[in-house]
Amino acid sequence: MALRNMRVWRYLEEVARVGSVRQAAERLHLTPSALLRRIQDVESDLGAALFERTSSGVQLTAAGEIFIAWIKNHNAELRRVYSQIEALSGLRRGEIRIAVSQAVARSFLLEEMRAFRAQHPLVKMTVDVCDHATAMRQLLAYEADLILVFRPPHAAELQPLMSIGQGLVAVMAHDHPLATKPRLRLRDCLMYDLALPNADHAGRQLIDQVLAGGSLQPKPVIESNAFDLLVDMVRGTDIISFQVDIGAALWRQDPGLCVRALEEADGAYGPLVLGQLKGRTLPLPAARFGEQLARRLDERRSLPMDELAAHAQRQTKVRESEDVD
Repeated sequence: MALRNMRVWRYLEEVARVGSVRQAAERLHLTPSALLRRIQDVESDLGAALFERTSSGVQLTAAGEIFIAWIKNHNAELRRVYSQIEALSGLRRGEIRIAVSQAVARSFLLEEMRAFRAQHPLVKMTVDVCDHATAMRQLLAYEADLILVFRPPHAAELQPLMSIGQGLVAVMAHDHPLATKPRLRLRDCLMYDLALPNADHAGRQLIDQVLAGGSLQPKPVIESNAFDLLVDMVRGTDIISFQVDIGAALWRQDPGLCVRALEEADGAYGPLVLGQLKGRTLPLPAARFGEQLARRLDERRSLPMDELAAHAQRQTKVRESEDVD
């Protein structure tokens, strides 16, 4: 019965997600009337309305909230069963869904995804690059198996698998006046125009937290949720941007850029956390990938900065050779 009803459950989830029967029908390649009949069939079976009309579409009723939560939980359990069945013949197929901060997406995570797929090429990976609050919401809604984010919001439901400390670094043009200093104070950076992530991002929140109550305030000339755009803005200018240390690996190898750590006295420091939903048994592919990420993060924690920089340079050369091939 569960397998036969999965399609209808997906229909209900889509309506709940977009808040419109018409828009959901378009995405599902159904007519609105056909989708509405499916909803009414389920409501008849349950003896309760799942949606109520609003001025902008539809929204879940209290009964609908309960039923959609049950669907998400049931789907997660079904994915785990599929994973166990596949495990009988080894880790060959399956899906890994992970929500990550931009800081780790193009450097650390990309490298680990390539390593994992080299061993398990049929495993599908779904990666959502987002802010830490969105990642947590996805984890709680069973839309992500794992999260890897900087300074995640506190939640009793989060089970950390590995956490390593990360400090903020300043990113600037190679000939910036501050590039001659080995480490910087945040107040020195505030004397220049800044390219900052928007308020949704943990790095920006950390900067605002450190500066709260002080006389100096940041002067952003650009704010964006795209870190690559922010760093491109600093090239050939006196603008400064910021990133967590692990996210600056590629930029350390860019001859046009300079990366400098901030002094520990500024307190611009926080945890990078790999986690899953507490009490949930992950599908085998996600569990194995989580174990791999935890090992690599633990290894990074014990490496000195010069070895991390050398490692990043080696990985850049590998990627360049792959592009040529």
